[in-house]
Amino acid sequence: MQRPAWLVVPAPNQDDLAQIQSMLNAGNLHTVCESANCPNIGECFSQKTCTFMILGNLCTRNCRFCAVEHGQLPLPVDIEEPKAVALTARQLGLNYVVVTSVTRDDLPDGGAEHFVTTIQEIRQVLPEARIEVLIPDLLGHQESIQLIIDAKPDVISHNIETVPRLYKTVRPEAIYDRSLQLLQRVSTNHKNIAKAGIMLGLGERHEEVLQTMLDIKAVGCQILTIGQYLRPSAGHHPIMEYIHPATFQMWEDKAYEIGFNQVVSGPMVRSSYHAEQLFFKTFHSS
Repeated sequence: MQRPAWLVVPAPNQDDLAQIQSMLNAGNLHTVCESANCPNIGECFSQKTCTFMILGNLCTRNCRFCAVEHGQLPLPVDIEEPKAVALTARQLGLNYVVVTSVTRDDLPDGGAEHFVTTIQEIRQVLPEARIEVLIPDLLGHQESIQLIIDAKPDVISHNIETVPRLYKTVRPEAIYDRSLQLLQRVSTNHKNIAKAGIMLGLGERHEEVLQTMLDIKAVGCQILTIGQYLRPSAGHHPIMEYIHPATFQMWEDKAYEIGFNQVVSGPMVRSSYHAEQLFFKTFHSS
């Protein structure tokens, strides 16, 4: 299936890539921008921003949409990583720091304590910065989820990714209701803003997308991102449809009708796309 014109992006500036990469390498850090082949890497790196990916770069799950490497024997947790993230964020001059991770089902707490330490290190180095964390489902363990909530990041994001019918083929180790329950737990704590993201183009039906959006709003999410699924390789789930920009605009309008506070919807949108702007719009309108 030929990629349409609206999905063609300029090649990233190699100087921008090299500059950010040098900083990341110095701290032995990873970004989801690189590991997940994000199409917006050129835009974000040129603005000296990125989404840090902690707990290594090897995921214990095998979602069929994701470009991040997977395996059952990830590297040991790097106890120096949280401080390196904080220092690199300061070096980049970030006022808004986004941190995600691979899924680490091999760890008793799923990596929750490592998230907490990272949040604490950022707060120590950049006390005025806002912090957004994009977390895995932590196998639904309430104690682990609560650890992150209690660390008080400004936004806690967790992606639903697709409609429940497609979970078995797209993300077989995840559970739709478990993800909704995580978001509900976050949203009932009024010190945190709950955020979620979904992809289109995996074979979902119109009514399924609408119901998924309603489900996400029903558990209290304030921010929603909607983007186009892009196949990382021939071994991943096929692209069933390239969604036209006008359709993305229709879904954005519908999301606002449903009651989301902030929505960004478009072919190139990813979970952390324009995260800072979305947060401040939500913060000022809450």
